[in-house]
Amino acid sequence: MVGASGLVGRHVVALLREKGHHATTVARTPGPDVDHALDATKDTPPLEGHDGVVFAAGVDDRNVPRKPAYPVFHAGNVEPVARLLAAARAHGLTRAVVLGSYYTHFHREHPEWRLAANHPYIRSRVEQARAAREAAGPDLPVAVLELPFVFGRAGDRLPNWAEPLEKWARSRSPLVAPPGGSAATTARRVAQVVVAALDERSGADIPVADENLTWREMFGRIADATGHPRRVRSLPAGVLKAAMRLTGITQSVQGKESGLDPAHLPDLLLRELFVGDGTPGAIDHALRETFTR
Repeated sequence: MVGASGLVGRHVVALLREKGHHATTVARTPGPDVDHALDATKDTPPLEGHDGVVFAAGVDDRNVPRKPAYPVFHAGNVEPVARLLAAARAHGLTRAVVLGSYYTHFHREHPEWRLAANHPYIRSRVEQARAAREAAGPDLPVAVLELPFVFGRAGDRLPNWAEPLEKWARSRSPLVAPPGGSAATTARRVAQVVVAALDERSGADIPVADENLTWREMFGRIADATGHPRRVRSLPAGVLKAAMRLTGITQSVQGKESGLDPAHLPDLLLRELFVGDGTPGAIDHALRETFTR
């Protein structure tokens, strides 16, 4: 399990062991629950004696490196997966799972959105899936889980984006939300899908979602979970677009480039990035776990 100390990684390891599997943990930072401390973007973990591998590491879309951005995302998301899966194939492993992004689902469903062309991060996720399967070859099926917002907690580990949203919800600043929304799931649910994909030797692209929320619904429920319920006001689409233009100008002046290009990001954020029908209330418990102190 590469990325075993992360939120989803911890849930995957716990569920594998709960079902009687042996799980070896790999993470960047040493710790009592880490069997091998190494940087997966540079080194390949030992694979002898294992039957499957899960990759849950890499560079996320919040990174804003110096221009050009794509080489950074390629080095963090594509190269280590290709190297890992090539090694897994050489060692005779029989199953693999890569944790990716639901943006690849929308890239596949809506090629007219030009997501990979417009956003370096999404391009890296598309390339990650392709490179993983190319390196693995026909005898090592690779399931790619396409993940939206993931809520939940694992000890002290929370989603990377939880802290700023919690601070906002607890502050006196007004809560505002543009049109649009997103699918969401839970860390426990992702772990269940990972283990099932390993057991079944799935080689599919698997979108994972439990509930679809508008931004207004999501922010309102986060505020409720923090114990500071309040009204969420509408943010006009034009205001969001203007803010993104300013962000893009600032990044350009600083010589930086975002993984999600601010010039095209409103085209995403203002859409309903929903997956399937969803079940109202499905993430309630995980949402409270994430934001209740």
